[in-house]
Amino acid sequence: MTPFTLDPRNHLRLVPSLPVAILMAVLAGWIMDFGFPDTDWWPAALVGTLVMLWSVRGLRFHQSLAVGALGGFSFFGILIWWLTVYLGLIPWIALTLAQVFFFSLGLGLVGLAWQFGSRQWSGLGGRLVLVPALVAGAWTTREAISSVFPFGGFAWARLAQSQSESPLAPLVSWVGTSGMSFLLAFFVAFVLALITDRRVAIDAKATLAWASALALILWPAWPVTESGSIRVLAVQGNADAGLFADYDWGDNLADHHRVTMPLYGTEVDVVIWPENASDVDPLRYPQAAAVVSEVSREMDAPLVVGAITRDGEETFNSMLLWEYDSASQRDIVRDQYDKIHPVPFAEYLPWRNFFYPLAPSLFDMVPRDYSFGERDTVFDVGGARAGIAICFDIVDDAILWSMMESGADVIFAPTNNADFGQTDQSIQQLSIARMRAIETGRSVVNISTVGTSAIIDPRGRELDRLPTYEEGYMLVDVPLATHTTPATMFGRTIELTIVGFTLAGLAIAALGERSRRSRGSLS
Repeated sequence: MTPFTLDPRNHLRLVPSLPVAILMAVLAGWIMDFGFPDTDWWPAALVGTLVMLWSVRGLRFHQSLAVGALGGFSFFGILIWWLTVYLGLIPWIALTLAQVFFFSLGLGLVGLAWQFGSRQWSGLGGRLVLVPALVAGAWTTREAISSVFPFGGFAWARLAQSQSESPLAPLVSWVGTSGMSFLLAFFVAFVLALITDRRVAIDAKATLAWASALALILWPAWPVTESGSIRVLAVQGNADAGLFADYDWGDNLADHHRVTMPLYGTEVDVVIWPENASDVDPLRYPQAAAVVSEVSREMDAPLVVGAITRDGEETFNSMLLWEYDSASQRDIVRDQYDKIHPVPFAEYLPWRNFFYPLAPSLFDMVPRDYSFGERDTVFDVGGARAGIAICFDIVDDAILWSMMESGADVIFAPTNNADFGQTDQSIQQLSIARMRAIETGRSVVNISTVGTSAIIDPRGRELDRLPTYEEGYMLVDVPLATHTTPATMFGRTIELTIVGFTLAGLAIAALGERSRRSRGSLS
C-alpha cells in the first residue's frame, strides 16, 4: 500500500491512505500544541493545522470522523493536561473526550468539503479559493459550536488564540476570534491546495503562497485612539488557595492584605485584587469588611475585590467595587458583578441528580452550585468604565461584547489560577487576554492570585508582568480607549456569516454529488 495516491477524478492530489492519515492526525495534534503557550512557537499551530487538514483529504466521512477523533485527542489531551493537577485523570479524560467529539465532527465536515467541494467546483477558482474557504468554514464552525455548547461550551484552544505573539495578531481587531480562525484556516487550506495541485506551475505556487502570507502579516492593525489613563495597583498575593486546593479559611485575604499594606499612601485611582482574594465574604463577615475597608481608606481609592457572596439561598462568584467613604465614615459597596458564566463541573454541577451518582467522590469536590449572575459587566471606577471578566469569562465572546456595548474603556480580568499549579494553564489564559486586548482595542489588567499576572495595552503590548508563585504588585498608568474596532462592531455577525456560508456550501456540494450519482446510475 502506498502512503499517498493521486485522485484525478476530483482533483484531490496526494491523498493519504487511512493508516498514514491516522499518523498524520496524531502528529498534527502534537505539532499544534507547540503553537500554544508555554512553547508558543506560533508557526507550529499553522503547520499542525495544515497536516490535520491534509490527513482527511480524500477520505470518506466515517474515516474522517475516526481520524479527527484521534487527532483531537492528541491535541486537546496534551494542551489541557493542566486539568489533572488537583482533579486527576477523570475530569481531564471527560473534557478531552467532549472536545474530541466536536473535533471529530469538524474533521468529518472538512473531509466532506474536500471530497464534494472539489468535484462540485473543479475549476481553478474553485480548487484554490472556494473549496479552501469551505474547509476553513468547517473548521471555524466546529470552534463556534464547541465554544457555546454544551453548558456554555469550552472556548479554549481556538486557532486564533495561538497567534498572540505572532505578527498576525492584529488581524483579530478586524474580524474577531472566529473570523481570524477562519482566515488562518483558509490560508492553510489554500497553501495545501496550492502545493498539491499539479496543474499550477511551481513558480506560480511560490508566488501565490508568499503573496498570501505577506498579505496576512502586513495587514495593518486597527488604529488605537487612547483617551487618557487610569493609575492601577494590581496585587498578586501568591495565595495558593483555589476551588479545590486545601487551605485555611482567610489565607487569601491575609496574603493580599499583607502585600498591599506597605503601599499605603501610594497615589492610585483603583486597587485590584484577584478573584476570590477575599475568601471571607466582606458582605457577611465584619472582620473581612474591616480589612477591605482599611485598604480602601489607606489607599484613598476604591478596591475591586473578588469574593464568594450569598443572596438568600444563592451563591455567587463575585467582584465587589468596595470603597470607604470618608465623608460618611462608612463602607460602601458601589457595585457588584456576579459571574454570568460559572464553569460547569467546577463552579457548579449541571444535571446533579444524573452526574453525581456516576462519581460521588469526585463530585464531592463541587459541593455547591454557583448561581448564574444577572448584573451588568461594568464598573464605573476612577474616572473609567471597566469591563469585568472573572477568570474564564475572558474566553466568553458574549460577555466580551456585553461589556463593550456597555461602554467599557478598559478591561479588568481578575482570576485565581491556584488549582492548576505550575502548568501552562495560566499563560494560555494570559495569551487569550492579550488577544482580547487587541480585538477590543482595550487595555487588559490580568491579575491572578498566583500568576500569570500582566497588564496589556490596547495594542497587545505588555506594560508590566509578575513572576508566577511570587507575591508582588503592578503599579501602572493603564491607557484607556473609547474607539470601536470592526471586531466588536460586528460581534457574532462575522461568526454567523461563516457558519451560514459553510452549511450552505456543504449542502450545495452534497446535492451536486447526489445529482452526479443519480446521472451515473441512469447511464
